[in-house]
Order: sequence, then structure tokens, then C-alpha cells
Amino acid sequence: MFSRRMLFASAPALAAPALLPGTASAQNFPTRPIMMVNPYPPGGATEFGARLIAQRMEQELGQSVVIDARAGAGTAIGNSFVAGQRPDGYTLLMGTTSLAVLPALQPTSVPRDPRTAFAPIGPATISPFVLHVHPDFPARTVQEVIDYAKANPGRVSWGSSGIGAINHMTLELFRARTGIDVVHVPYRGGAPALVDIAANRIQCMFAAAQEASSSIQAGRTRGIAVTSTERMASLPDLPPIAETVPGFNSVFWQGVFAPAGISQEIAARLERAVRNAAENAEVKERLASAGIANWPGDAALLRDTLAQDTETWGNIIRTQNITVG
Repeated sequence: MFSRRMLFASAPALAAPALLPGTASAQNFPTRPIMMVNPYPPGGATEFGARLIAQRMEQELGQSVVIDARAGAGTAIGNSFVAGQRPDGYTLLMGTTSLAVLPALQPTSVPRDPRTAFAPIGPATISPFVLHVHPDFPARTVQEVIDYAKANPGRVSWGSSGIGAINHMTLELFRARTGIDVVHVPYRGGAPALVDIAANRIQCMFAAAQEASSSIQAGRTRGIAVTSTERMASLPDLPPIAETVPGFNSVFWQGVFAPAGISQEIAARLERAVRNAAENAEVKERLASAGIANWPGDAALLRDTLAQDTETWGNIIRTQNITVG
């Protein structure tokens, strides 16, 4: 009896050391550099925002946050890479609105459901698109664009960065809400589309604010409206489409995700770092100079946004019969 009592009494003491490594790792996190995957080609607006957030996170965490571009398959390559990593906080994804598009657009892609494959850490940036046109295009307001397209069905060419890109999805939302019939011209990225709209090979396009602003200011295109519900500080003369099409709202967001299964302690540490980065005055100023807004908030905001957008874009993809290839 004495030996059994001693064995039971010592069991908690024997078990306690087994808990220490995990506890210590959460308390000391991070102890080495963190990789943040950008699922887009380097040099774009997504990388710009990711680098600003990562640089500020480094100051919060005391470790390097390295941006690793893993582009391809409409962001599925970078997404699937991160989803397959250990949920230890050392591999993160700078996820975007595309996470909400892929389940319906590419149902066989991996991960099949980003809502369960990833743990939301925190929102980072948000940016509207700008509806801009070739300077010779006759319409000068959103209503005039709608009226002209309806009077000329199938004759207006409308570019995008590619099938399933968020500016393409914005076009499909605009089509669904207004009933216009235009020709979608997908490109491999925004740069070649901007070349063609300036050359009048296409007439209209929803472009990232950063790209559209420089084109408008140079006189290569003419701005019509923005896709957010509020005006942009960098283009204050452009009204929201929602003033003509009530409730219209389409934005490109970025948020940090980790593989599902990350511990609550490490997730909370990362969430604080992302939020502090997004709220930093210098980060806000540099983002604003590129037509991008900071998007501070918590993991719940990012989770809810992903869930809501997955439903919204899934409905658009199904009702507009959008397919890849």
C-alpha cells in the first residue's frame, strides 16, 4: 500500500515536466525567424502590404519575419504550402480575399476549405478597386457606364487580372447587380491589362487603387468611381459605386493566417503583433500613400470576414457560371 500511495503521489510530479516544453515554447515564442508566405508574385500590392506589416511585427516579436513569395494557381500553391506546415507559429500566410473565392472557383484545390485549414490571426490591410476607363470612353459617371453598356450589349471590353481574380469577381458582382452585358478580357496580371486599357484595346477595368492612381494621374486612364462604400483619401473626387448601386461593396483585404491547430497562446502573441503593426502610425501613412488602408482588428473579425466573403463570392461564381479554363 505504501508503494502504491507513493506511486500515485508522485504521478503529478512525473507528469509535470512533460508539460514544460510546450508551455516554455509558448512563453518564449518566437525563438527563431518566422516565414510569412505571400501567395502572389513578388513586387505587387500584396507584397507591399505584407512587408510593411512584417517589418513592424519584427519589432514587436524580436525576431525576423521573412516574406517568401510562393505564387501560382490563383494563390492555391502558397495557401496549400502553409496549410501543410506545422502549426507552431513559424510559418504564416498573408492571406487575401482570394481565400474566399477558391472553394467555389477551384473546388478540388488544396486546401479545399480555408475556413477549416487555417487559424485566423488578424486583419492587416484593406483596399478598394477603382473603376477607370480609357479617356475616350464616352461615359463619365457610374450611371452613364451602365447606360452605355446596356445600349451597346457585348461591345464594351472589360479587363481583369485573370479569371477568379478579385477585380474579375468585382466585375461579376457589378454585372449581377446592374444587368449589363460586357465582354470580360482576362489577363495574366494587372500590368498587361493596364497597358491595353491605356492603348484603348479594352475600355474599362476595375484596378487596384495603387495601380489605377498612377494611371489616372498620368492621364492614361480616367477614373469613374471606387468599389468601397466610402471615398478614398488619395482619390477624393471619385464617388463610391454604392451611391448609384445601393449596397455595392467589393474590397481586397489582407490578413495573417496560421495552419489550423496552432496553440491559443502563440496565436494570441501573433495576433497582438499583427494588430499593433496595423495600428502603427508610420505603417498607416505608408499604406495610405499607396491607396491602401490599414485594417486593424482581431482574429474574430478576420474569421467572420472570410466566412461572409466565402458565401458572397461562392454565390456569384455559381449564379454567373464562372469556371476556370
